[in-house]
Amino acid sequence: MAGTSSGIVAGLTAVALGAVGFLAFQAQATVPASLGGRAGASASPSTTATGTPGSDPGSTALPGGSGTGERVVYSLGANRVWLVDRRNQLERTFKVAPGTVDPLPGMYWVTSRSSAITGTDGVPIEHVVRFTEVDGLAVGFSAAVSSPVRPAGDPNVRTGGIRETRVDGEAMWDFATIGVRVMVIR
Repeated sequence: MAGTSSGIVAGLTAVALGAVGFLAFQAQATVPASLGGRAGASASPSTTATGTPGSDPGSTALPGGSGTGERVVYSLGANRVWLVDRRNQLERTFKVAPGTVDPLPGMYWVTSRSSAITGTDGVPIEHVVRFTEVDGLAVGFSAAVSSPVRPAGDPNVRTGGIRETRVDGEAMWDFATIGVRVMVIR
């Protein structure tokens, strides 16, 4: 009986490892070649129709080299977000105000969400969509409940909150559910 149990466990383990390997292969196969590094790794800026991302902060065109399929694209240089659907069609773009701590360029996924909390700067925020951490500080998109897009409070306070208007925050909340990809570009 003990031999049968260990055989079953070994078989289930092999099946589980095979499934994990297959899912890892699928995930890697969907990563554009220019983004093949690990999440959070530095990536060289990709070019767009208007040059490098952020070279024309007034441009609302979706930057080239920002991946394909459903994703949130966040440009550090342009302080702009693009919400792109599964058909690679732009749903919305808007300006944001970065926190005092930026994520590194790379590929991330939405890992958690909160409908309403208080930000690290003491400001009540809503529609919080988190996608990474930097030195233990959560980084994500949020909207201040009672103030404009610019972060309030002490600029010396470390915050990973990328602030958007309440209307844009609601659009982000509806779009960026757990597991949606977030591409951070320069």
